[in-house]
Amino acid sequence: MRHVATWEKVIALCEAELLEVERSTSYGTPALKVNGKLFARLKEDEERIAIFVDFMEREAMTQENPEAYIVTDHYRDWPMMLVDLEAVPEDELREVLIESWRRRAPKKLVAQLDDT
Repeated sequence: MRHVATWEKVIALCEAELLEVERSTSYGTPALKVNGKLFARLKEDEERIAIFVDFMEREAMTQENPEAYIVTDHYRDWPMMLVDLEAVPEDELREVLIESWRRRAPKKLVAQLDDT
């Protein structure tokens, strides 16, 4: 049986593996930030999160696993996408959260994480 990720799981993973993760809100929903910058937020349906991604990687990810990785019209021109917490494998969730954090964290923090 596959484990379904939850927002609590997202928080736990980020706080355990990343530096200076701040619990916050964005557009009225729970969010995680680094240095005041959003890198993950729970969507209103509480089943998906929005994260930051590279456009090229996003294209490959949405083709590889369209159930887990979704680009709505709202995000089409932004380097973001939605991740369905029920459909994403746990190892991939970890990877996309780390990458989203890396895109938003100051270079000094990224270097510090890389040194650990």
